Amino acid sequence: MFKKILSVALALLMLVSILASCGSGSGSRKGESEDILPRLAITGSVTIPADFKIGLITLHDENSTYDKNFIDSFKQAVEGLGISKDNYFIVSNVDESEACYNTAVDLAKNKGCKVIFADSFGHESYMIKAAEEFPDVQFCHATGTQAKVKNLPNYHNAFASIYEGRYLAGIAAGEKLNEMIQSGKITADQAVIGYIGAFTYAEVISGLTSFFLGARSVCPSATMKVRYTGSWYDQGKEQEAAIALIDNDKCVLISQHADSLGAPVACEERGVPDVSYNGSTYSSGKNTWLVSSAINWAPYFQYIIENTAQGKSFDTDWCGTIATNSVVLSGVNQDVVTANTQKAINDAIAAFKAGTLHVFDTSTWTLNGEHLTSYLADVDGDYTGETNVIHDGYFDESNAEKFRSAPYFDIIIDGIENLNTAY
Repeated sequence: MFKKILSVALALLMLVSILASCGSGSGSRKGESEDILPRLAITGSVTIPADFKIGLITLHDENSTYDKNFIDSFKQAVEGLGISKDNYFIVSNVDESEACYNTAVDLAKNKGCKVIFADSFGHESYMIKAAEEFPDVQFCHATGTQAKVKNLPNYHNAFASIYEGRYLAGIAAGEKLNEMIQSGKITADQAVIGYIGAFTYAEVISGLTSFFLGARSVCPSATMKVRYTGSWYDQGKEQEAAIALIDNDKCVLISQHADSLGAPVACEERGVPDVSYNGSTYSSGKNTWLVSSAINWAPYFQYIIENTAQGKSFDTDWCGTIATNSVVLSGVNQDVVTANTQKAINDAIAAFKAGTLHVFDTSTWTLNGEHLTSYLADVDGDYTGETNVIHDGYFDESNAEKFRSAPYFDIIIDGIENLNTAY
């Protein structure tokens, strides 16, 4: 009898052990860590009038990571400031055409909005046209370049020092490349990053370069190959570009400045590490996604709402920073990043805050083998370089006080190869 009981007990113990072992693959996952640079709550100190109204115009809808980021930030700001749902308006899928002007006019004339914001570069001329017709309404625009030139008291541009966030994300990529080299999965000269860009605009080039410099700060042998899609949001093209970079161009890690899940999905299918933009894509890449940087627009929305509500003027051109909580970084995928990644990122954040680290430090990159000491950038938005933006040993990107908030770094530096430039 004792032997029978012992046999049953051992069988049960073995079963429990097997079940625990079977569950360990998913149950032992650490998942995504807490955000490294989190979005802080919006709490206002200004009473917003009950009849205050604001409108948001977006190029796409929440299926686009770029537009979703604006929509989420907008909702966080208006709700945090106590603006009711009846007094804020989100109009999505507004083309970069006369449709933007018509939407802005409707928000100003028929909806009674005091502030109207548009999120896409191509919206700018239509927003300016509306601003000229409605001088009592504040028109604000992301990524634009014309506010200082037009000098309209009710038209404003805004951006953020997202190049710092991309640099931090690049550190995670570089650490992963080092791990792949050390494990023998690749050799040092095979540390090739693939990057999907929407267009060959300065905004995209600035972003991919800062990401590359972040990666190379910890993995000096890293190089980059870039494919452009000619669209801000096209899941098919983005997925095709990612597959081509992996299969044809032998890239071993992928990142992007494009707004769909095309690249993260392709990376997950092929088991290639991925760094996304505008928010975590962990749910689409639990085995491959590393980290994501984004601009947090909520502080800017708070800034323009509170100043307008008080009848105060505010900056014609504004650039948010890490200090204003305008540059955020998701948590890392603890099952994919290296053990040193979070420390390396935190060290860089501390250096940014101390002012001892500059993303575009000219000693860290070259153009045709030369370190630049001056560069005439297009600051006034006419696509002709006219302003020297290199001083004190670094390219001074997105300086709204001296130059402008929208990026103007448009140099393809050594180590980066454009595979197509049709866009």
